[in-house]
Amino acid sequence: MVANLEYYKVFYYVAKTGSFTASAKELSVSQSAVSQSVKQLETLLSAVLFKRTAKGVRLTAEGELLFSYVQKGYEQIETGEKMLSQMLNLELGEIRIGASDMTLRFYLLPFLEKFHESFPAIKVTVTNGPTPETLKFLKEGKIDFGVISTPFEKEDGLEAVEVKEIYDIFVAGRKFISYKNRTLDFKDLEKLPLIFLEGATSTRMYMDDFLRKNNVMVNPEFELATSDMVVQFAMRSLGVGCVVRDFAKEALDSGLLFELRFNKMIPKRSFCVVTDKRSGLSAAAKKLIDILDL
Repeated sequence: MVANLEYYKVFYYVAKTGSFTASAKELSVSQSAVSQSVKQLETLLSAVLFKRTAKGVRLTAEGELLFSYVQKGYEQIETGEKMLSQMLNLELGEIRIGASDMTLRFYLLPFLEKFHESFPAIKVTVTNGPTPETLKFLKEGKIDFGVISTPFEKEDGLEAVEVKEIYDIFVAGRKFISYKNRTLDFKDLEKLPLIFLEGATSTRMYMDDFLRKNNVMVNPEFELATSDMVVQFAMRSLGVGCVVRDFAKEALDSGLLFELRFNKMIPKRSFCVVTDKRSGLSAAAKKLIDILDL
């Protein structure tokens, strides 16, 4: 059985300094307390650990053997304490975030830039994926928090804070100019070639659900992996694209695309920062959350 760890601490300092007096000074205790601790350790281990010399003490053969192991363990503890202090002071550590292309580009990126400028020693890992995948990683403990877009299925233990409103729109290029400045019914989409995201995204699931509730059945000609690709296809008039407005802003401002107008508004959605209340956040993750001003 391991003896009182305080005895080993005293033993370490006596062996390191070669003096009861010097070790007592290092430990801020009396010399008699040091002597008593060494005597108790020797009694517990049934071994003589030190020999007295004219200049202090030196290790016996048994003491040298024990010290070779105690030294490694004690210095590992000191290293651990130092690294823990660095982590708490944001001089060391890692943040793991889950985010989609959309949430990273149109919300998170400026905050990551600000955080990195203040705490360059903190490693930031961003796992890119759609909302369902980000939520899965969060529940599995693979990320500290996620930035997702609604809608998503809320679960016990997860806390979501809305941070930015987003708007889904339909955009088209010059081939569909006859639809510009007209007020359309969503049923009109059934007659148009459509460009949508693939199915495993919150954006696609939201739009499918919205159109279904409005009795609109669509079968997109193109189903693409990213919203940037949807915009590119729409600019080439390959169809009418469904995207979040932020992705199409530059093309809309330049006149390469126009936004279709409808007789009913598409309800806005939100970006959310989601955390697992059952898991604690590291000091670095807490600081980034603070910068997000949640």
